[in-house]
Amino acid sequence: MRILCTNDDGINAPGLKVVEQIARALSDDVWIVAPELDQSGVSHSLSLNDPLRLREVGPRHFAVRGTPTDCVIMGARYVLGDKLPDLVLSGVNKGRNVAEDVVYSGTIAGALEGTILGLPSFALSQEFSLETRDKPLWETAVKFGPEIVRKVLDAGIPKNTVVNVNFPSCMPDEVKGIRVTRQGKRNLGFLKIDRRHDGRGNPYFWIGFERAAMMDTPAEGTDLAALAARYVSVTPLRLDRTDEAFSETLTTTLK
Repeated sequence: MRILCTNDDGINAPGLKVVEQIARALSDDVWIVAPELDQSGVSHSLSLNDPLRLREVGPRHFAVRGTPTDCVIMGARYVLGDKLPDLVLSGVNKGRNVAEDVVYSGTIAGALEGTILGLPSFALSQEFSLETRDKPLWETAVKFGPEIVRKVLDAGIPKNTVVNVNFPSCMPDEVKGIRVTRQGKRNLGFLKIDRRHDGRGNPYFWIGFERAAMMDTPAEGTDLAALAARYVSVTPLRLDRTDEAFSETLTTTLK
C-alpha cells in the first residue's frame, strides 16, 4: 500500500513525524509532501495565482511552498510519479479538529483533497489541554491511529467521504474507547477579536477563541462530547453538503 502523508502545521511539525509513524505501521511505501510553512486555518485554499516551489528535504520527503491542498495535488499528480497513492493521511494536527474547525482546518482540507481525487483519506488530530499544550500526548495517536485506519479501510470508505479522527488529550491507557460521532456545534460566542496596540500606538487585531465557550456541555453523540469523555472520535464527513430536506422545501417554494 502506497501512503501519501501531509499536514497543515508544516514540514518541521512534530505531528508530521507522528503521522509518518502511523503510516509506517501500515506500509513501507510512505511519502511525505507537506507545506514549507505553517498553514493552519487555510481551509481548502488552492494556489492559483502563485507558483508552487518544491524542495526535497530527504528521501521521499518533500516541502511545498503552498497549502495542504496544493501538497496533496503535487504529491498525487507529480511527486509520486505514475503510481497514485492508495491512501492519504493528513496530520497529525497539533490540536483537535472538531465542530466548526471542520470548516477552517487545513488538516481536514488535505484529506478532503485526497477524497476529491478518489483516494481513501483520513484527517488525524491530537487534542491538547492547557497542561499539555506544549507537549501534546502524541503517544495516544500512535497507539490508536494504525488500528483505526486499518479497520476502516477493511470495512470500506464510501465514495466522497473523508474520515475525521480526533484523539483525546490523555495517555493511551486512559482512553475509554472509540466512538463514531457526528460533527458538533459550539455556541455562537466562541470567536472573538482581540484588539492590541503596537509600539507606535497603532491598533492591530488577533482572531481568538473564548475559553468559556469551549467549556459548554457538548451534545451527546458529537465529536466534542466524545473527546470530553476521553474517547477517540471518528466522524465520517461528506463532500456533498447539500441540505436535502431544505431542497425539498425550496422546490415547493420556488415553483
